[in-house]
Amino acid sequence: MPANPDLWALFASAFVSSTLLPGGSEIGLVWLAREAGHSPFLLLAVATLGNTLGGMTSWGLGRLLAGKAPAASFLKPAHRRAIDRLERRGSPILLLSWLPVIGDPLCVAAGWLRIAWWQSLIYITLGKAARYGVLLWGWVVAGSG
Repeated sequence: MPANPDLWALFASAFVSSTLLPGGSEIGLVWLAREAGHSPFLLLAVATLGNTLGGMTSWGLGRLLAGKAPAASFLKPAHRRAIDRLERRGSPILLLSWLPVIGDPLCVAAGWLRIAWWQSLIYITLGKAARYGVLLWGWVVAGSG
């Protein structure tokens, strides 16, 4: 990744936004595209990479938890719903990992359920890239006319 502070900030924001911590990478993405003159394709790649790595970090935490704690011992209802969805629909449900509230628990649940890392990586990446692509198109391309 280029040594540009704007891009590193976007990467960090996207990473944090994709963990169980709150974040707002969308605002930074749109601002950088509209005001700082960065290429939308570069911004898409940086934000998707950061957000995907954050999602895979959540997957990894779920994987670590799988051996240490049974599901019934500490799950919140939102987490239990995420696990139920994954058990019913499989890894393609991770396309929704970008959604607020349920996206992060879906990534944790995927790791917990031992869904293959490569399947998780593919679906998480596709979902995150699609969200950022729509944001860029909607706010930058369509909004510039």
